[in-house]
Amino acid sequence: MPPHFLTETRVLRGGARPIAGVDEVGRGPLAGPVAAAAVILDPDRLPDGVDDSKALSAKARDAAFERIVSSALAVGVAFASVEEIDRLNIRRAALLAMARAVAALHIAPGFVLVDGRDLPELACPGEAIVKGDALSLSIAAASIVAKVARDRQMRRLARLYPHYGFETNAGYGTREHLAALEAHGPTPFHRMSFAPLREPRAPRREAAPL
Repeated sequence: MPPHFLTETRVLRGGARPIAGVDEVGRGPLAGPVAAAAVILDPDRLPDGVDDSKALSAKARDAAFERIVSSALAVGVAFASVEEIDRLNIRRAALLAMARAVAALHIAPGFVLVDGRDLPELACPGEAIVKGDALSLSIAAASIVAKVARDRQMRRLARLYPHYGFETNAGYGTREHLAALEAHGPTPFHRMSFAPLREPRAPRREAAPL
């Protein structure tokens, strides 16, 4: 069953509006930021083809992204940097990115639905929903926007650091990526708090200009 708008309808009937769905992507990779998105869907113009971003092909995700952006009342995207991930830990950095995404909305939400078990610090009420990207249409839309935004960021990094395969592995620890780390060492965009990067190895390379 694809994500639905039932949770949003329940909240709307309770008087809270507008509703933002929030999700993040990029907790597991060895490199790159964690990205988050907040999306306020228009109840009268719900986009087609929205599903958990992990369930969609890259082509279907890009198409859904365009439909979401063109029909939503507001979309906010934000990141937490590699430095913040290493300093705060990935859980806290992900919550920070989600809070930033909500703050980036040009319409202040009256209620927020968040994927997972934790709520970020918000100026409005919210509800955390485990596996929310498979249940809530607003959260699923946010998961697609965050995934597309982060993948685009990783493709930009791939042009600066072509050895690591960021354009295809999105920073995850694939065999190709691990081999490149052994051969070339970490970039400034690698998460040094993550295994195996915590182990002694060559220092980070100098940052290339973005």
